[in-house]
Amino acid sequence: MSLVTNSLAHSSSSDDFAAFLDVALDSHSSDSSPNEKAEGHNNVETERIKRHKVEKLENSGEDILYGVEEHSSEVLSKQQLCSHPGSFGNMCIICGQRLDEESGVTFGYIHKGLRLNNDEINRLRNIDMKNLLQHKKLILVLDLDHTLLNSTQLGHLTPEEDYLRNQTDSLEDVTKGSLFLLHSVHTMTKLRPFVHTFLKEASQLFEMYIYTMGERAYAYEMAKLLDPKREYFSSKVISRDDGTQKHQKGLDVVLGHESAVLILDDTENAWTKHKENLILMERYHFFASSCHQFGFNCKSLSELKSDESETDGALATILKVLKQVHNIFFNELSEDLVDRDVRQVLKTVRSKVLEGCKVVFSRVFPTKFQADNHHLWKMVEQLGGTCSTELDASVTHIVSTDAGMEKSRWAVKEQKFLVHPQWIEASNYFWKREAEEKFLVEHTKKQ
Repeated sequence: MSLVTNSLAHSSSSDDFAAFLDVALDSHSSDSSPNEKAEGHNNVETERIKRHKVEKLENSGEDILYGVEEHSSEVLSKQQLCSHPGSFGNMCIICGQRLDEESGVTFGYIHKGLRLNNDEINRLRNIDMKNLLQHKKLILVLDLDHTLLNSTQLGHLTPEEDYLRNQTDSLEDVTKGSLFLLHSVHTMTKLRPFVHTFLKEASQLFEMYIYTMGERAYAYEMAKLLDPKREYFSSKVISRDDGTQKHQKGLDVVLGHESAVLILDDTENAWTKHKENLILMERYHFFASSCHQFGFNCKSLSELKSDESETDGALATILKVLKQVHNIFFNELSEDLVDRDVRQVLKTVRSKVLEGCKVVFSRVFPTKFQADNHHLWKMVEQLGGTCSTELDASVTHIVSTDAGMEKSRWAVKEQKFLVHPQWIEASNYFWKREAEEKFLVEHTKKQ
């Protein structure tokens, strides 16, 4: 999100920190690289410049906060009245007063050392929400690894993947390639098929953030590959260094209302507080190290010299879902626009996937007691299906891994679908009832 939009620039609020950032610090118009910014703010010279700009703003006839005359007593009065909506280090971003205690939430990805208090965060979210809705946009938070791309350390390439070293694309124009060697972070990165088209089309409907558990330097390098012209993300690149909880991602560092945010990530456990906003992605395992990381003893796409489909792959599928959710949110709901909640829309769309399906599991769970707490049971219910432990004519699917079990034999006799548990997971990932024929359990044992 650009911190200064038209609505912000003309805001009646006298303590508009966003205007301060653009006018006084030029935080979003600087041509310097993110690394240069990070390094520059650590030195004494930068602090001197900040203080000079604060003093200049205080003494200006166009003063943001009160428009006071150039008198030290009035500056002191202003400091006393200032609500201190945020700070750089220990300095208020409005009045320049030194603050003894740190409070609020850090937004280091916007500007090094920036911290905002909760009232200011809420105010900015309200302004941003109004601006987004006026432009018919929502917010999309995107994970990197296994979602938009796959990376591996160079030392982790297998002998069967060594051929990739001679097939990397030029970094001069990353839009023309998908496999890149990045010596600065010692990795080889493969962009997921369809990713450039995905980002271009999604940007028309969403304001987009990157949010990765990777380090900041890695996050910036990946952002350059995905968005070389800074058209999609600008400074909205959040790394693990910017989060407020270890090993967790949270929307507290996203300047947008949760009711307007969708999250695209391959890891549900990273978003324990925001599962209702989450679209879970099928993981992209291009490199062998990625397969091994998740315990898969199989050939990777690179070892098979294969890849996902551009037209039928995960990103193309999810783009259709995003467009559907966006259309329902803006065009099909009866509530006032400000009262709509994208989480409810997502829940509704998901609940149509297995509508009309009644599932009985056979030997998928260790005990009957654990059945209604199992993730597959819950997944079926979230997808709009129903689960049962009893066989009757209304059952449509038996889910099993063994065709020789009693319930499996019943399914064959009664001409019900006998499918592998992967049928449920595939339907969940692709947001549609997958063809059962692709997941049938072979009936090889004697009746």
